[in-house]
Amino acid sequence: MSGPRRAAPGGRARVLLGLLLALLMLLPFVVNPYLLSVLTLILYLAYVGQAWNVMMGFAGQLSLGHSLYVGLGAYVSAALFVHYGVPPALGFLAAILVALVFGAAIGFLAFRFGVSGVYFALLTIAFAEFTRIGFDHFDWVGGSGGFFLKVAQRDYNDLVNLRGSPEMFYYLLLAMTAGCFLLCHRLMQSRIGFYWLAIREDQEAAQAVGIDVFRYKMLAVMLSAALASLAGVFTAFFNNNLFPFQIFGIEKSIEIILGPIIGGLGTLFGPILGAFVLTVLAEGLRGTMEALGVVLPGVKQVFYGICLLFVIMFLPHGIWPSLRRRLGLDSDGGR
Repeated sequence: MSGPRRAAPGGRARVLLGLLLALLMLLPFVVNPYLLSVLTLILYLAYVGQAWNVMMGFAGQLSLGHSLYVGLGAYVSAALFVHYGVPPALGFLAAILVALVFGAAIGFLAFRFGVSGVYFALLTIAFAEFTRIGFDHFDWVGGSGGFFLKVAQRDYNDLVNLRGSPEMFYYLLLAMTAGCFLLCHRLMQSRIGFYWLAIREDQEAAQAVGIDVFRYKMLAVMLSAALASLAGVFTAFFNNNLFPFQIFGIEKSIEIILGPIIGGLGTLFGPILGAFVLTVLAEGLRGTMEALGVVLPGVKQVFYGICLLFVIMFLPHGIWPSLRRRLGLDSDGGR
């Protein structure tokens, strides 16, 4: 699969990233609760978009069932907390482990037996659907009736148990997003990143020059699964309720992948830009419809489809590569 040239942040880009980070750190002091919730949603989609981008954008392995790993992370951490009193500060380790096992199982079945392309994508959907059905009948975590966490009212922010104000969750998610960005940047500049690029562009050629394709594809799947499971931990303790049809549904997987595709697949800043554009436009559409008193079920999904169609037709590599050229960043630290 052909993609845009990947560039590392140079001097000018680092300045812009620093200004953006400073702005995001200051925004909670000046915005109202509604805008804070919108910003939190943007950061959440940016984070899970980056996690998916590792697997598809970097290594070229299309997953359409990434809600599987988010849901596993959510349920594992929430169940440990509710039934055994294990705080999420420790429970996230179990969440990562379970996601790694599932990711390794999917990767092994697919890559060992030559399942690739659209068939690999269908395999990821199948695992997500099987898991959703299983949790629908898993009474230990509430089944289809939902799993609920007790909401503790506290006068302070408790990071160990993830109990606190919306601002605490916002800054936690900001730290996760920034950390994932730095990890992705490091990976892109490493030997692993070059191997993934070779596999994405031409797997047979990569294998011919001695790259262990199976090993590095497995690494991409497992790392992406682990990162996505952390988003699930956040989701569980931020929403305090979990329903299988919501968290494992294919709609959630589609939301995860839209940001990177629209922003710029395989780029560092694409998933973040895509999450911002989609969320702002969707919230603007929702507000406009509420003001007009119009109720159209499914309009959000139709809107996402229109955005995707527009990008495919006019910006096939996403918004960020085109914007990067206009900002003059292509020659600033390009690979």
